[in-house]
Amino acid sequence: MERIVSAAGWFWWVGAGALVVLELLVGTFYMLMVALGCIAGAIARLAGAPFGVQLLVAAVVAVAAVLVLRRSRIGRRPPRLEAQQNPDVNLDIGAELAVESWHDRRARASYRGAQWDVELAPGEPEDARWYKVTALRGSCLIVSASRQPAHA
Repeated sequence: MERIVSAAGWFWWVGAGALVVLELLVGTFYMLMVALGCIAGAIARLAGAPFGVQLLVAAVVAVAAVLVLRRSRIGRRPPRLEAQQNPDVNLDIGAELAVESWHDRRARASYRGAQWDVELAPGEPEDARWYKVTALRGSCLIVSASRQPAHA
């Protein structure tokens, strides 16, 4: 046991370093919070605390840091949009187009120099002239009513 305790000083620093490297690969900040726990354990060792107390300090600091991170703005991720509704994936989302007439909530419309299939999103009215693209399903534009075109 004494050998483990004497190696514990290196254990904390190597563990913190490995967790920082792992964090660089993962990119979530959670490994950094656990690395903070390892650093707290190393500081407890430098203060002369027994190995059990070092483990307790490391665990308490790591758990507290993770809880603080989860409550922060960084720890809360916005819900992920499906690719068909994500404007970062489909640059057409948010674009506006004119639709002349509807037939059973479907239409053909000219958009970007070509004819596209257009479908109304659920609950959207057919009486608007301008529509905004809210999603793409294959080659079909899903649209919602727009009050006025952005370019007008």
